[in-house]
Amino acid sequence: MSDDKKTTEKVTVADNSIPEAVIPSEAEGSKEVTETPESTEAPAEAPKADEKKPETDVLQEELQASAEEEVKMVELPNRDIKPGMLIRVHERIVDVSPKGEKRERVQAFEGIVMGMKSKGVARTMTVRKDSKGFMVEKIFPLSSPNIVKIEVKKQYRIRRAKLSYLRGRFKRKLKEIKTDQK
Repeated sequence: MSDDKKTTEKVTVADNSIPEAVIPSEAEGSKEVTETPESTEAPAEAPKADEKKPETDVLQEELQASAEEEVKMVELPNRDIKPGMLIRVHERIVDVSPKGEKRERVQAFEGIVMGMKSKGVARTMTVRKDSKGFMVEKIFPLSSPNIVKIEVKKQYRIRRAKLSYLRGRFKRKLKEIKTDQK
């Protein structure tokens, strides 16, 4: 290209039309020309990918076979927990002293289930309780190994899946459903 023709040109690769390099114009003040050679490696790479494909297929089949053997549907406990239940959740807590000693204890959190979220292993419940005049909410994952057990104390009659109206100025008492568990 001659210096008389100082325009911007795009150099494209033969396979695709993506601009690889731009020749700057005189307004930009640079006379450097950057060009890339046309790519002829694309056909050479295709057979390499085909050569690796059988190996990956074999590995995927082995992984699927081992995954099918290991996967066993385990019924999660506490499937019968519903919003409106007064429950006591026993949670395992690990305390670490300044000396680095670990101490495990079980702490109980008693409150009403405000709602459930998600499905399967990711299922969580929000529990709300009154602690010295302050309302405290805590979210517990049901499949957590830190939950030792969940005790159901009472069941209240509710008509909604999420009990967020209890957070406001709800003054009425909830009606308890009598059960034979007591």
